[in-house]
Amino acid sequence: MAEQQKQYITPETKAKLEAELQALIDHRPVVAAEINERREEGDLKENAGYDAAREMQDQEEARIKQISEVLANSTTERTAVQEGVAHIGSVVHVYYNGDEEDRETFLIGTRAAASDNKDLETYSEQSPLGAALLGAAEGETREYTAPNGKTLSVTVVSAAPYDSAKAATPRKS
Repeated sequence: MAEQQKQYITPETKAKLEAELQALIDHRPVVAAEINERREEGDLKENAGYDAAREMQDQEEARIKQISEVLANSTTERTAVQEGVAHIGSVVHVYYNGDEEDRETFLIGTRAAASDNKDLETYSEQSPLGAALLGAAEGETREYTAPNGKTLSVTVVSAAPYDSAKAATPRKS
């Protein structure tokens, strides 16, 4: 079985996820006590309080599992990310189909990667656009097939390692 490639997330996002995970784990005894308290009220078939506590427990356990999987399958390492080349963890400024006015700035990585910057769009490296750009240098044009079946061209204006403070600001040409 092939090893799954780790997804890039920012250190800020990792810290937020770890804090949320710890808060959920710390909350487990409170939810368990609530379930036990509601169970003692009697008939479980018509006990809305018990049902609500169990539902809360299910939701929190699902979130614990989700966060644990994200953290286990992600990295904050950007050793391969270099200035001027689009990689996972790069903020890329591009234009489409030769129209320098049709510009976009985004991060190549997972949606969770830049959750500390709500204004920065994120494209997976497995998306058609993300996959086409991996390894592209500044000034390079690549083609990809969009989900609607159209072939588009995209030109890299700049690419730089993700930095929370600078991510949404295009570099001056």
